Amino acid sequence: MVGIAAVRSEDVSGEPQRSTARATALGIMAALAGLMFGLDTGVVAGALPFIATDFQASDALQGWIVSSMMAGAAFGSLIAGRISTRYGRTGAMLVAAILFLLGTLLCALAPSALILIIGRVFLGLAVGLAAFAAPLYISEITVESARGSMISFYQLMVTLGIFLAFVSDSLLASGQHWRWMLGIMAVPATLFLGIVLILPHSPRWLMMQGRKDHARRVLNSLRSDEEVAEAELADIQARLHKSSDAGFGLFRSNPNFRRSVYLGMLLQVMQQLTGINALLYYAPRVFQAAHFGVNASIWATTLVGLTNMILTGVAIACVDKWGRRPLLILSCVIAGLALLGVGILLAVGASSFEAQIALCGFVLLFVAGFAIGEGPLVWTLCSEVQPTRGRDFGIGCSTVTNWGANWAISKTFPMVMVAMGAASTFIMFAAFNGLFVLVTLMMVPETKGVSLETIETNLFAGKKLRDLGR
Repeated sequence: MVGIAAVRSEDVSGEPQRSTARATALGIMAALAGLMFGLDTGVVAGALPFIATDFQASDALQGWIVSSMMAGAAFGSLIAGRISTRYGRTGAMLVAAILFLLGTLLCALAPSALILIIGRVFLGLAVGLAAFAAPLYISEITVESARGSMISFYQLMVTLGIFLAFVSDSLLASGQHWRWMLGIMAVPATLFLGIVLILPHSPRWLMMQGRKDHARRVLNSLRSDEEVAEAELADIQARLHKSSDAGFGLFRSNPNFRRSVYLGMLLQVMQQLTGINALLYYAPRVFQAAHFGVNASIWATTLVGLTNMILTGVAIACVDKWGRRPLLILSCVIAGLALLGVGILLAVGASSFEAQIALCGFVLLFVAGFAIGEGPLVWTLCSEVQPTRGRDFGIGCSTVTNWGANWAISKTFPMVMVAMGAASTFIMFAAFNGLFVLVTLMMVPETKGVSLETIETNLFAGKKLRDLGR
């Protein structure tokens, strides 16, 4: 297996194998699923104050309006593995694209809060499917030397979507046009639907379906060297033939596979406990707690989105050079210290102009810290540590966990802020970031430049989780 991995990762000149322009282009197109994810995640932050006014929504109802998308995403993640296994990763993304469009139209035209919630459940189903299928698809068409960057590009698209949603909200806020805020998402949804229709199936899924000739044609178009493509194809086939168990059967029978599933679930819980989504969904409310006006808080939220996007770009540039573990640890430390600063400022009362600027700076520092590691690398690692026959099941479990934790936090955050106070809430999130450092040191492997097959070999050999990349 070492010999095959070496052939896969290097060409005849000994240089790391690079993806072709076609593989890169297909990865970027699949990453547009992240754009839709980000748009629908970010748009509610600016629209919520005006929705609350029009529908006379209480704090509890606002929590349902926000969290209904997370509940839909959790269910979408539950069915994503089955759809992806039967119809392919592109099939799952196609269903997601259709749901994005339907959900957008329902939200924009909603005559009541109930219809709005139903529309957001549709959007959640789409997000759950897309968040499962797109990173998986990208990981399966990309060579290991570029895999971290390409999967992180998916997260960059998420942050771009959030930023564009915040900009749209800011421009429409003066007229309180929340229906336009939600309805304009139909344009990128239609674009994504058209793009998904031209994506080929991933070679690994085709091999799982016994369509070897089709897989060979696709893989040859994605690799710059036919010999490397053949070696990769042989390696995939060897993995598929090694065990008859797959999915839940493999989870039930193989304790090593259970370890990778539990690691993926733990990473997703830790990502949500950093506090990022609580901040993104309720950013205007947080800034209003620091005595920002409504319009000023929405523009400050837009700055949050811009910072998130720019620093995710930094992560893409660094992830395949610095590695996963160093970036993740640095990310947790920066985010934790920044949230501690937010908590302290809120505790003493950030009412002066100087204090407001300082609070905004700490919020932006937190977002920057999250964006260089905790955001993109969790999705990268979850797609890397699962073995071929269990990848749909393993990533499905981690994605469901992400959205379940996301739903719980977004649903309870307004009430937690009331019960604990804003200061204590953000100090609590700072502590969770510190805990994430310990989890990374103890359990997270360094997968930079390591093939998926090598990670799988180490997993089933019983190596410690943190040593899977060695």
